[in-house]
Amino acid sequence: MNGNLFDDNICPRPPSVEHLSEGAMLLRRFACGNAAAAVQCIYELAKLSPFRHMVTPGGHRMSVGMLNCGLVGWVTDRSGYRYQEVDPEHGLPWPPMPAMFREIAIGAAIRAGFQGFEPDCCLINRYEPGAKLSLHQDKDEATFDAPIVSVSLGLPARFVFGGLARNERPRRIVLESGDVVVWGGPARLAYHGVDTLADGEHALTGRCRLNLTFRRARA
Repeated sequence: MNGNLFDDNICPRPPSVEHLSEGAMLLRRFACGNAAAAVQCIYELAKLSPFRHMVTPGGHRMSVGMLNCGLVGWVTDRSGYRYQEVDPEHGLPWPPMPAMFREIAIGAAIRAGFQGFEPDCCLINRYEPGAKLSLHQDKDEATFDAPIVSVSLGLPARFVFGGLARNERPRRIVLESGDVVVWGGPARLAYHGVDTLADGEHALTGRCRLNLTFRRARA
């Protein structure tokens, strides 16, 4: 584990901080030094619990491939959105969260001013060219006391970050590999999403973007 999560051979520019709103912070290049190891961990996790395109309650097949690790995982199907302890595809527990993932998430939360964050779920999203994530709130968790920590790996993407009402005009922020966004407190229920991913090639991930989203799902 790279203690400062930064390797100047991978990210020639040093980390920086951008405040998005009260309770929301963008940590530029925070996870650069561990990006390659994180991607390798994801590929190993996918052998245990493959990426899948889940279906929303309304019958829409999501364009983003998903898998979970941790004590619980987020799922969606015709019966609704929820967290559960087992992978519905084979009825086994989700793969354990790698220690490195947990360290990145806790370190980013502390850097953003959120002490005591203990994630129990990591949702891993795979975006291929043309995939997107519509504007939404994260509100399936049993508690909103903990922040959301989102780590970008691979191809750049435009992150859409809005307010507490859907009709508030959102900001569009280009996220690059190693960037981490943290939001909680007054921003915990902010609407957010990802614009359609443009085609490209990245040394770590090829023609895709990977995203780690850490949450505390249980009270």
